[in-house]
Amino acid sequence: MDLKALKKSFADHLFGTPDGIYTAPGRVNLIGEHTDYNGGFVLPGAIDKGITLAIKATGYNTIRVADRIHAFSMDYIEFSEMRLTQTNLPGQSWAKYIFGVVREFEKRGIEEVKGFDVVFYGDVPLGAGLSSSAALESAFAFALNDLYGYGFDKFELAKIGQATEHNYVGVKCGIMDQFASLFGKQGNLIRLDCRSLEHQYMPFNPVGYKLVLLDSRVKHELVNNPYNRRRESCEAAAAAIRKRHPEVEFLRDANFAMLEEVKTEISAEDYSRAKFVIGEVQRLLDVCDALNKDDYKTVGQKMYETHAGLSKLYEVSCEELDFLNDVAKKYGVTGSRIMGGGFGGCTINLVEESKYEAFIAGAVADYKTKFGIDAKVYDVVISDGARRIE
Repeated sequence: MDLKALKKSFADHLFGTPDGIYTAPGRVNLIGEHTDYNGGFVLPGAIDKGITLAIKATGYNTIRVADRIHAFSMDYIEFSEMRLTQTNLPGQSWAKYIFGVVREFEKRGIEEVKGFDVVFYGDVPLGAGLSSSAALESAFAFALNDLYGYGFDKFELAKIGQATEHNYVGVKCGIMDQFASLFGKQGNLIRLDCRSLEHQYMPFNPVGYKLVLLDSRVKHELVNNPYNRRRESCEAAAAAIRKRHPEVEFLRDANFAMLEEVKTEISAEDYSRAKFVIGEVQRLLDVCDALNKDDYKTVGQKMYETHAGLSKLYEVSCEELDFLNDVAKKYGVTGSRIMGGGFGGCTINLVEESKYEAFIAGAVADYKTKFGIDAKVYDVVISDGARRIE
């Protein structure tokens, strides 16, 4: 975080001295993909990359216009002025997140959200699946809540971020990203129950290992919304099982024996999707057990199993991601898998420090030779969630 440059930019915009400096991180998810909408678990962690902002309250200031938001993005080199009473969305894409957070505070009973001046920047790689948008929402929600004493807990702030995505950006996301950004804890992952939203911290202290992302820099555009089709498959399989086992609300509640009972009653595609999800729910629980024992070999094995399932059963991988997974095996990486929804993006890799340099050099070179693309490398460290730093 370059706080000196942040403060200089704040002063250059004639905002004076900030009342506070806040930050909120992006996130990774170690294991647990496509389990959220099946009532299962996810295992995210906040990372050492995020959004940092300098902010000054103007709502009590009679000199400045108190019903305005004056915001400057150092990354986009763009300025936005928003009236607190305006109904139309601002023109800049990043400003919609700020506008949405303010509106969501109002929906929760804050009759008069007060104005502020803000300058912010981020070091979350954009488009890499590290949830830069959740970091932005969480940073602003946390800062405004603290600055003006609105009194919301972090769980409600996560809901504010999620609602911002839904209502002002048009992304119907789950709550994992915002939850991880706000509740992150250094040296811990978060086992989040996507049905009850209960959470538990799981120790993550991989001494002798590095956590690194390889960005394939591809994103395959697929027609007919493949995510919705997979969700429908899971719901169809759960419904078939529910006829025999009424206690099964989601696939999270089912087991392989239950799935086998209905194999002839559902399509082969629905069966494959459900088989992956049921296995993934158990893999995540197995990883949690392994983390409690500092057993990172088992963690890595489960990551490889997840990739195989995402590729063969859930069919959300692509040639580039499968290649990066194979390369990880070639260089003796402990664990590797697709991270995120699939069809492009990153692999997340758990690498022994002694093998790190050879893996990175070899993977980047092999990928370039095969696809003519320079893969990007992002080292990440599990860190704390949203907080005030000055």
